[in-house]
Amino acid sequence: MRSNTTSKISRVALLSSICLASIGFASVAQAQTAPAAAEPDQAPEVVIVTATKRETTLQSIPVAVSVTSADTISKAQVRDLNDLQTLVPSLRVSTNQSSSNATFIIRGFGNGANNAGIEPSVAIFIDGVYRSRAAAGINDLPNLQRVEVLRGPQSTLFGKNASAGVISVVTREPKFEYGGSAEVSFGNFNAIVAKADVTGPLGENAAGSIAFGLNKRDGYVDNLAIGKKINDRDRYYIRGDLVIKPSDQLKVRAIVDYDHLEELCCAVVNVKDGPTGAIIRGIGGKIVSNSPFSDQVQSEIAPVNEISNQGVSLQIDYDFGKWQFTSISAYRNSKNFSDGDIDFTSAALASAYNKFEIDTLTQEFRLASSYDGPLNFLLGGYLFKEEIDQQQGVVYQKDFRAYANGLTGGASSPLALIENALGLPVGTTFQRQGTGTTEDMGMKNDAASLFGTIDYKITPALTLTAGFNYTDDIKKARINILSTDTFSGLDLNAFGAGFLTNALTPVIGATNAAAVARSVAGTPCPAVQPPGLPTCNPFLGLRALQFQPPFLNIPNAVESGKTNDSKTTYSFRLAWEINDNWNAYASYATGFKATSFNLSRDSRPFAADFIPGNPILNPAPSRIRNAGLAVTNLSTGTRFAGPEEATVSEIGVKARFPKGAFNLTLFDQEIAGFQSNVFTGTGFQLANAGTQSSKGVEFDATYRPIRPLTLSFAMTYLDPLYDDFKQSAFGDLSGVQPAGIAELTYSASATYVQPLANGERLTFRADFFHEGETQIADGLEGNRAAAIPYTREINTLNGGVLYTMNNGWELTVWGRNLTDDRYLTTIFAGVAQSGTVSGYPSQPRTYGVSAKYIW
Repeated sequence: MRSNTTSKISRVALLSSICLASIGFASVAQAQTAPAAAEPDQAPEVVIVTATKRETTLQSIPVAVSVTSADTISKAQVRDLNDLQTLVPSLRVSTNQSSSNATFIIRGFGNGANNAGIEPSVAIFIDGVYRSRAAAGINDLPNLQRVEVLRGPQSTLFGKNASAGVISVVTREPKFEYGGSAEVSFGNFNAIVAKADVTGPLGENAAGSIAFGLNKRDGYVDNLAIGKKINDRDRYYIRGDLVIKPSDQLKVRAIVDYDHLEELCCAVVNVKDGPTGAIIRGIGGKIVSNSPFSDQVQSEIAPVNEISNQGVSLQIDYDFGKWQFTSISAYRNSKNFSDGDIDFTSAALASAYNKFEIDTLTQEFRLASSYDGPLNFLLGGYLFKEEIDQQQGVVYQKDFRAYANGLTGGASSPLALIENALGLPVGTTFQRQGTGTTEDMGMKNDAASLFGTIDYKITPALTLTAGFNYTDDIKKARINILSTDTFSGLDLNAFGAGFLTNALTPVIGATNAAAVARSVAGTPCPAVQPPGLPTCNPFLGLRALQFQPPFLNIPNAVESGKTNDSKTTYSFRLAWEINDNWNAYASYATGFKATSFNLSRDSRPFAADFIPGNPILNPAPSRIRNAGLAVTNLSTGTRFAGPEEATVSEIGVKARFPKGAFNLTLFDQEIAGFQSNVFTGTGFQLANAGTQSSKGVEFDATYRPIRPLTLSFAMTYLDPLYDDFKQSAFGDLSGVQPAGIAELTYSASATYVQPLANGERLTFRADFFHEGETQIADGLEGNRAAAIPYTREINTLNGGVLYTMNNGWELTVWGRNLTDDRYLTTIFAGVAQSGTVSGYPSQPRTYGVSAKYIW
């Protein structure tokens, strides 16, 4: 049950009233002043969308969808899906650990980028082909026609991983007449973007196109430790497209694509220099302290990213007259490698690498009817097969022992006592460079879906749609982690008990010494130890240095490493075509996302399978201990997060007028079991939130007050809440607003076209994006309060001037983030540096010029 939301719900109602009032005023004004028919260049564009897997107009489609055309994207200098958020307020995109770790969020829901075992809650489709990870869809947008952002659960038509929404990218088909374009752009940071495409007939019944793109830019962050610039761009793509139309009934489209990225990304800045900063400096390290937007860092390892994606798809469409059949077959391969620092200082403490490869096969069949009568249907099936192979690890570097000495008291620290007791040379623990963990993980995923919709026209203006999707999803995971960190494998309770027994035996005898040692083995020592017999274990303070203890691999005798989820989702929608200009709808839908595995070094047994402890402290029995599988220092966590189940209720109004159009949506959305993925420093904690919900209003409009000027505005107001999240990484978050989700987000743009002589024209465009102030993270180091001071607010202004000549040339001067608004996309606790806060900064101002030739 929601709490403390009365005022927010009132604000939702107030915003709705304001939107409706302004709509009413606008419509009355236009009804009074508009001519009977708009002039051709004043009428708003009729936008075709395929959000329901049928072609229809944006105005008539009874779905909450934002459509961004290729022309808008070009004028706004949007380079990839990450930039799209400045045009679509309900969409948020963040890139953190590496170039591939883009997280897409719609209406405050979304996850999945940082962990290969997690498929995102926002599904990405490019020409009908599902891209299962963000790394497979982040490159530049080639031959673009439009981008559709479907808001809310879309599982009925798009399957198991669309519980928060869908981003559908549609590219241009090859043409049966020769044409093409070439474009080059130059900008600050020595940026160069070059694109070219050519299309034309390949015979009487075939046409083809080929496209190529290059995007390079120097980094804007100086890594002072190694003398390199990072956060650069270095990527390219090539794409071939073939269409064959042997008859009016049959069309075959084949697409082959390859893209490659090799960049140094992403810079981690020091947001707060904690008490360990003095130790880093004491061993010769450097930190650019408390300066998140100085665009300078000290990191002794460059953050290397290499990504390559390739794939092929085949779409067959056959028109039987009253029935239309579609088949989409696809294979995709994605390879990703990253390597970089994890302490983010110039000291050589530790580094992490990650390498994975994903192979994906998909097959979709659809059969749709187009009868003249009141009843039509769409029926389809979908097969999904994927295999992930991943190797990663964390290794200590040469300065870590000196850092550990600084944390524990130098040469006389308990580390030295442990080494003496084990017969090791003093100073060898953490000294051998390259020790740590090596990890070999993988997952196989097989899924099948059957889906369909039925449209029934109750009256010529009123249509009832019912849909369903049944999905069966099977995952098999393997996790094999080898720890070569000897110190992390020590049982400090047992070691302390043995050490105290040996020390006390000459004083009180072996029997009494053993009893005293056992009684205090699990008690950490205070700052000042009272006189007399020991009351604590002097070695337990070193547990904070046991970063990489032995792990229990899966599958094993207790944990199968296998999940099998099946779910039927459904939707109901009533659409009312009030007249030629007004449409309204009401809908209810459910969504489903299957289990996600925690493919990280923080994958640990569930509490139901294991109770931590050691023989000295008489640990409680558990399934894993009873099976003889317990290893030293094994702790509990999560192996996977169970399925997400989403529901949404919506009402919407869409209208089109001679000089403009608008869309208004009110919704109440909830996800039970939302898969929360929190960075813990060396891995990720994956857990299900009990319930997360969001009520809100979405409004977008375009208006053309005079012939040359087009105004647009889009707004999203959200009331998000963790209704139930007792077992979060930061304690009980029930009743708390989730971090990173602003209540109010809006974008506004103005485009003015000034005709010139000989058919040439100047186009002026400006757009502004605002995201209200919000807390950046739910918590830090297991503490919610530690993150409360850190907030962000975004105000981004973009603009450009386009000169269009009548000989096919276009010249543009453009700028993005012209006000140089800087903010932190996310923050996290410094790795092995208690009290330190690290973060990822946003991109600075960029600007440039471009020239494009179209023939």
